[in-house]
Amino acid sequence: MTAHIEEARRLLRLARRDEAAFQVLMRASEVAAEVALFHAQQASEKALKAMLCLQQIEFRRTHDLEELVGRMADAGCRPPVDEDVWRRLTPYAVEYRYGDEAPLLLTVDQAVAFVSALLNWADLRLAACQQSPPEPPVVL
Repeated sequence: MTAHIEEARRLLRLARRDEAAFQVLMRASEVAAEVALFHAQQASEKALKAMLCLQQIEFRRTHDLEELVGRMADAGCRPPVDEDVWRRLTPYAVEYRYGDEAPLLLTVDQAVAFVSALLNWADLRLAACQQSPPEPPVVL
């Protein structure tokens, strides 16, 4: 398996880990919504970076979901999720991470649907790539 596919698999595993944290935290009444939404943002970010790796598209270190989606769109690969959610989920990575109170820019249900759709799409793309025939060896 090539390095870019291995990195995509690793990032998607990490995205699933953040998704699991999000699922647990969103049900915990003593946890503020912005704490759970941080993990929704992180799961989304890692899934997008996994898909960029899969497509061998370079990206800079960023938490900006819109920028990551833009890099994918430039390459003709756009995730099948609501654009508006990118804008509303991105601030939970940094801006709202260190505040005492953060505005609720989207509902937990919206975030659940968004993260689930994004990660399922990424899983399918990765599985399709792994089923393609292996690259021929390089002969020197």
